[in-house]
Amino acid sequence: MQQEEKTELARWLTHHLVNEFREHGMAVPSDVVHIAADPNATFEHLWLSFRALVNMRPARPTTCEFLVKQDLLLAAMINDAGITTLAAAEPAPETERIRLWRGDITTLAVDAIVNAANSGMTGCWQPLHYCIDNAIHTFAGIQLRAEMAELMQAQGHEEPTAHARITSAYNLPAKHIVHTVGPIASGHPTDQHRRELAQCYTACLDLAEANGCLSIAFCCISTGVFGFPQEEAARIAVDTVRAWLANHPGSSIIVVFNVFGEADETIYRTILNI
Repeated sequence: MQQEEKTELARWLTHHLVNEFREHGMAVPSDVVHIAADPNATFEHLWLSFRALVNMRPARPTTCEFLVKQDLLLAAMINDAGITTLAAAEPAPETERIRLWRGDITTLAVDAIVNAANSGMTGCWQPLHYCIDNAIHTFAGIQLRAEMAELMQAQGHEEPTAHARITSAYNLPAKHIVHTVGPIASGHPTDQHRRELAQCYTACLDLAEANGCLSIAFCCISTGVFGFPQEEAARIAVDTVRAWLANHPGSSIIVVFNVFGEADETIYRTILNI
């Protein structure tokens, strides 16, 4: 898609959201109002305004036109970033069923990606926050928050730690998203936190297997704002996945450890002997 087309889509979507916010009595950030009203606003400014608004937007019905335009823009953004297939993930020497890949999980075409969710399960509501929960909800589209809001309303309470839920991935190249709430360790994990983190990986694998997924990519659960030390979390992740695969010899699932930063990549390469 040409840059001009993306700019017009972002402009239309931003205008639509500003008007929607006002109709529902919601405040719109002043910088977003300024950008939406500027006929010369750049794509980058319009994109950030659109992203900020969808991060704050409650789950509510919208128009078919909005969804069509949103989906076109998100597809273009993901295509521009470059879609990565399972073949790009580097196998561990021990088995090709455990792999490592460094990159943006929202561009990974596997059967399921794992989202490190919060207990509300409806995504990150902080505008332009670059946590994985925010990124996944942004690029999946507003349909994901709507689905999760419906699930949580039916459940009637916050999601417990170390469970897993599966949804469509909507605009992402993955087929499904598996959502799990990791333990909040705040830099000082207890034995309970360690057990809960291991249970996150087990629950995600069980759910992916039950839904016929042949590949799943894990983010580094709980190591961001939840404060689980990176190396200890990685060792728990790898040990848990190895044990699950050993206990499920009939499974064909391939597990990808997805890392985004250099520090996590170094940790996983050491643990996996890659």
